[in-house]
Amino acid sequence: MPLTGLGRRQARALARSLAPRGIAAIYASPLGRAQETAAPLAKRLRLPVVSLPGVIDIDYGRWQGLSPDEAQAADPALYRLWEEEPHRVVFPDGEGLAAMQARAAAAVQEALARHPQETAAVVSHRMVLKALLCHLLGLKLSQFWQIEQDVAAVNLFETRGEALAALLINDTCHLEGLA
Repeated sequence: MPLTGLGRRQARALARSLAPRGIAAIYASPLGRAQETAAPLAKRLRLPVVSLPGVIDIDYGRWQGLSPDEAQAADPALYRLWEEEPHRVVFPDGEGLAAMQARAAAAVQEALARHPQETAAVVSHRMVLKALLCHLLGLKLSQFWQIEQDVAAVNLFETRGEALAALLINDTCHLEGLA
């Protein structure tokens, strides 16, 4: 499903916000919405969007394409576990948070290693970003629901020696006034 009109406006606002940050590379999930979100920034900076399969959305397996109500009706016990202890869920014919987090963290680490001393942007999906934030902040996946991640939000980390410093998390100031 492509971005809505609001989603396209949010992507353009995101591009305006990020353009002055000296971004040297743009990576995005190969899924359409992430590619479409990255496109205005790529156009503004005259950079390609490099597909990064490791940050593709979580594989919901048999839940793929279901609304929350449909998923709950299909498997009430698993849905309750997802709400209460998401780190223990592996979706039938899909994956769990730990596997998704591991592949996404490895993909981001590999991509960023190509750009030492440079700024790179990574555009992904809400669940992936929440899991990555848990990883980067040293939180357990049991704390997954404590991380907020709005659409078109900015998370900014800076390398300081061997450590990362979180400069922005879930920043949406650039979206003010959009409707």
